[in-house]
Amino acid sequence: MVQIISAAEAANLIKDAATVATSGFVGSAIPEALTAALEERFLKEEKPRNLTLVYCAGQGDGKDGGANHFGHENMMKRVVGGHFNTAPKLSQLAVDEKIEAYNFPQGTLTHWFRNVAGKKPGVITKVGLNTFVDPRIEGGKLNKKTTEDLVEVIQLGGEEWLWYKPFPVDVALIRGTSADERGNISIEKEAVSLEILSIAQAAKNSGGIVIVQVERIVKAGSLHPMNVKVPGIIVDYIVVSEPANHKQTFIEQYNPAYSGEICVSSLSDNCFMALDERKVIARRAAMELIPNAIVNLGIGIPEGVSMIANEEGMGDTMTLTVEAGPVGGIPAGSLNFGASSNSEAILDQPYQFDFYDGGGLDLAFLGLAEADQHGNINVSKFKGRVAGCGGFINITQNTKEVIFLGTFMAGGLKIKVADGKLNIITEGRNKKFLDHVEQITFSGKYAQDNQQSVMYITERAVFRLTSAGMVLTEIAPGINLETDVLAHMDFKPIISPELKTMDYRIFRNEKMGLGEMVSRCGK
Repeated sequence: MVQIISAAEAANLIKDAATVATSGFVGSAIPEALTAALEERFLKEEKPRNLTLVYCAGQGDGKDGGANHFGHENMMKRVVGGHFNTAPKLSQLAVDEKIEAYNFPQGTLTHWFRNVAGKKPGVITKVGLNTFVDPRIEGGKLNKKTTEDLVEVIQLGGEEWLWYKPFPVDVALIRGTSADERGNISIEKEAVSLEILSIAQAAKNSGGIVIVQVERIVKAGSLHPMNVKVPGIIVDYIVVSEPANHKQTFIEQYNPAYSGEICVSSLSDNCFMALDERKVIARRAAMELIPNAIVNLGIGIPEGVSMIANEEGMGDTMTLTVEAGPVGGIPAGSLNFGASSNSEAILDQPYQFDFYDGGGLDLAFLGLAEADQHGNINVSKFKGRVAGCGGFINITQNTKEVIFLGTFMAGGLKIKVADGKLNIITEGRNKKFLDHVEQITFSGKYAQDNQQSVMYITERAVFRLTSAGMVLTEIAPGINLETDVLAHMDFKPIISPELKTMDYRIFRNEKMGLGEMVSRCGK
């Protein structure tokens, strides 16, 4: 029978050298009471030591929460994670060569748990080929201390595949809303379900233990069986958390629109983005929308595509999806990222990535941190700082049309849009278009081999990837090709013989009439 214990008692169950798996997506579904108690025990007793941590999405608040609780030398031996940007204490251990560290695609890790649960041979997939995850490049290893190959290239049917190797999971730390007296877990107040079932099954079938953080205990038989996400037969221990450690996200205690309890109004017709570089980029990107598109938006500038669609009265032109599982609705940003208001469905994360990996997305709008002459993109590692790939590789390798969005220069860029033109007030300090990116998170060669449509949109220039290389196809009105574009690139792109000026409507305050353009042109 399941046992109800305290968070401190749960922490005492974890032994030295254990492999621990945790649920969470930024701040959603984080078992904060459990991980905080584990850190507290280590700081008092210096135990447990030499842990291996495995997790899928970025988990943390960028400070102390989530996976940051594991950010102590000697507590950790190894980490295998999908994203590190929200857990700087953990990533710093990797940068300082204090731990072994691997960064694998988020979606592949969600499938990895599912396959470990089923005693299958890890994950065999094309996701990661020709990127830094490919063992012929870096093998997903983040430092010199990391030497073991956890991924290999194999041949099946005359084709190359990556094999992500399995290993057992000793402890699952996951979270739900309610637990009944038999240990059945429901998630009615959670923003997402993620891979909590797969993590629990992986630990249980590895001979390990499953510890679940909840906010309440209810009578046996009171949970509808269709609402039970993790059955009691695979749960060993329940910890009832204080509300402070059981927020729905790191920002909100509980938002009923995230869990589907209510629907909220969408963006107001009077809510407009300021006409700055972000809006210019988002407007140009929104021109690539097609009717009834199924779309994924990255965090940051790509979020503006949704805002532009709403401004233009065409928010229903696309169905937005989030890798955490929501389908439809309004994706949240910042530390709420992963949640959505007014979702039509919230899938388990492994199934969302089944859809992504299988090519289900029509369009993906994602960030542009660094690009090179081969069309490669880096969003995962910069001058010693580890951000991680997250779901970027799964999404960009398998979406029909991929559009990268970002400013042309980084660091202090200031522009002004006036009279239908773009003016550079203060140029950015750092180039983004380089001879070679520091790390290959997206492979231009792989995209070309698979005949993907790839664009790169900035506030002053638009590029397309072709078999011949990067082609400059558009520049903004008011921009000088030589001094404002080519002078700030480490390589010279191919200049399209049909080089155009970006649509003038992008640079005016009034609406663009984008809805009519999309419905009329199919684009």
